[in-house]
Amino acid sequence: MLKKILGNTEESTVEVGGSTMDYVAFGRGDKPLVIIPGLGDGLKTVKGTGLMLWYFYRFLGRDFRVYVFSRKNELEAGSTTRDMAGDLAEAMDILHIPPAAVMGVSQGGMIAQWLAIDYPARVTRLVIAISLARQNETVQEAVGSWIKMVREERYDDLAVDMMEKNHTENYLKKVRPFYWLIKRMSRPQSKKRFLIQADSCLTHDAYGELASIKCPTFIIGGGADQVVGGEDVQQEMVAAIVGSELHIYPDLGHGAYAEAKDFGEHIYNFFCRKGSTSETE
Repeated sequence: MLKKILGNTEESTVEVGGSTMDYVAFGRGDKPLVIIPGLGDGLKTVKGTGLMLWYFYRFLGRDFRVYVFSRKNELEAGSTTRDMAGDLAEAMDILHIPPAAVMGVSQGGMIAQWLAIDYPARVTRLVIAISLARQNETVQEAVGSWIKMVREERYDDLAVDMMEKNHTENYLKKVRPFYWLIKRMSRPQSKKRFLIQADSCLTHDAYGELASIKCPTFIIGGGADQVVGGEDVQQEMVAAIVGSELHIYPDLGHGAYAEAKDFGEHIYNFFCRKGSTSETE
């Protein structure tokens, strides 16, 4: 069912693989751009967030028609990030979305890797943001602890730990007074769905196939990332994807997309082919 919110911002669902998938579309540009959000999608899909997403990514709406896709509402047990990329490719086909620029954030970056590997004709340019290609101790500890909290239904602890691991102290000083509100929004809409998505993060391993990605690729991350790991994690993806570009925020973590004032500028410039972002600050 299509829901128009503001101007050309829309919320809708698409039937994929025996389930439904929520998505938001906005922007007046004639070029398609697909955004794949992170593990937060396991807590709440994009349904009801159209205005927020439009505002956060409004800098892309000038040149692109932007689609933000959730995972399926009913995920099969054992679904992998590769399976989720297949679901997304099917949704793009059903909606007749032409080959698109793609940005994946965190777990979305894992899914985006497989989309570019298994469905190269659908991806024209690729951004992998604050993500990884294979397992390490950092992601196993971080996501493993979140899985434990959800299984024990310690949702307040989950909300706080996600915030503390994602962001720098300077940022946290501003938001800690609002933890009471963040805790109220931390309960997953579906406990099962969150656990399937979280488990898929812990089995993700696309490293051996990254070399098959041929589209222009930009990798961006934080040197102090406590969720997926720091600069070494991003550097190994750059080394594996020929011609890929890299930007690291040395002092920022997994929440670099929210804390770095020029994060959107780097993304926009890459997608619009305006200069290089290969330097490391």
